[in-house]
Amino acid sequence: MSMSNNNNSCSFRTSIGGQALIEGILMRGPKKQAIVCRTKDGLVEKVEELKLDKQKHPILGWPFIRGCAIFLDSMVKGMQALTYSASLIPEEEQEEPDKLDQWIADHFPAEKAQKLIIGTAVVLGIALALLLFIFLPTLIVGFIKPLTGSYLVRNLSEGFTKVVILLLYMALCTRMSDIQRLFAYHGAEHKTIFCYEHGKPLTVENVRPESRFHPR
Repeated sequence: MSMSNNNNSCSFRTSIGGQALIEGILMRGPKKQAIVCRTKDGLVEKVEELKLDKQKHPILGWPFIRGCAIFLDSMVKGMQALTYSASLIPEEEQEEPDKLDQWIADHFPAEKAQKLIIGTAVVLGIALALLLFIFLPTLIVGFIKPLTGSYLVRNLSEGFTKVVILLLYMALCTRMSDIQRLFAYHGAEHKTIFCYEHGKPLTVENVRPESRFHPR
């Protein structure tokens, strides 16, 4: 898409989103996704087609099911991109795999092992989210008797507890240097989308003053 250099550039909203990777970002649109990672040898780029086979499996296009299918596909694609970015790290800088990953790698062929590791990570990620933001708030509020008498008070209390847990979770994550750098890449991705939506040329000078906090 061509962009005007004049000051009267128009603003619009795009469906492009993304996520931070290890020393890179993933940008995802309606039909394609692109991965760009920084390595010692320069930038590594990878572009892939996005396709949920709705023609082969029409049920994937049904309401409700469609949203769940897209959510799971996004999680899997995101984990695949994260794994790919990790593979670009020099071998001497890579961390030792945990026991579960090592066991899978030892007992399955390389391609199948990678799929199992990604699938396990997706399942554990969903399980952790359910535990922290659904079961734990319900459990905590359930122990406080004055908050359980009213349906409204209980819901408000659970909502407040979820926000507190989320803020504590993010605060603990940001104490890790690797996560801080990951968040920095994610902030840069938000700045870039803002710049694109404002119709400005995608240069460092134009991206830098944009906000890190994109509404989507």
